[in-house]
Amino acid sequence: MSRRQARERALQVLFQVDLGGGEPRKAMQGMDENFGALPKSEDFAEKIIFGTLANLELIDQVIASISKEWDIKRMPSVDRNIMRLALFEILFCSDIPGNVSVNEAVELGKTFGGEDSGRFINGILGRVLEKPEQYGKVPLN
Repeated sequence: MSRRQARERALQVLFQVDLGGGEPRKAMQGMDENFGALPKSEDFAEKIIFGTLANLELIDQVIASISKEWDIKRMPSVDRNIMRLALFEILFCSDIPGNVSVNEAVELGKTFGGEDSGRFINGILGRVLEKPEQYGKVPLN
């Protein structure tokens, strides 16, 4: 499974956790049972799921600081979780180029979000890419 598919799976798990408040491991298990396991990208999917959740407060602060006119709780849940996932990669994964994370997030937005999701996601993430250090870039590797 590719990293793109791992990101899709991560988004689906984050979405479930965000909406239902469920346990991420249980959501992952349910996804594996319904759609098949991620044998080649399981580690990557876990890294971005649990990394995003562990840094959710900081990530949400970054989104809120950029999207001043949009309350994060009122954003479409899909868009919010796509941006969370991409921001984890941008801020904490030095092995992933920021533009790759943005491009992947925009594609996820086009696939899973609404008509304007790609443009909205690109706008928020593009601001972070301009000066990632301003938002607390702390690579984990």
